[in-house]
Amino acid sequence: MSPLGPDPGTAAQHLSERLRRASLRVTKQRVAVLRVLEQHPHADAGFIICAVRERFGAISVQAAYDVLAALDTAGLVRRVELAGPPARYELRMENDHHHAVCRACGVIADIACATGDGSCLTPSAVHGFTITEVEVTYWGLCPSCTTT
Repeated sequence: MSPLGPDPGTAAQHLSERLRRASLRVTKQRVAVLRVLEQHPHADAGFIICAVRERFGAISVQAAYDVLAALDTAGLVRRVELAGPPARYELRMENDHHHAVCRACGVIADIACATGDGSCLTPSAVHGFTITEVEVTYWGLCPSCTTT
């Protein structure tokens, strides 16, 4: 079994279709980045670059950032900017989830919307803004760090 799932060919085909539906050219680097993000949600660019190089071959730092920017612009990945660098990337595109971050080890987990609907939070005043997205970050200790 591959470390990236039971059938790498089927996974690559599925990702190729996602790229085509987003009107992006299918490239080895784009498929490789998406495959890494399938296995490692909330990865930063440095991790993604190392994982792509280890599993799929060479990719330059600039090419990796170009791929991530193109995927973000096309709506295939989301750039998550939590407090402090680096930015993380995820494939989960729904606006109905938030993140929990461990203050000790930095692990990130998806958290379902607090109210169970897409609007999550209703502000008391918007000061003329048209609100299009709400981001909530929960900070604490993950189960591993709580027990140590």
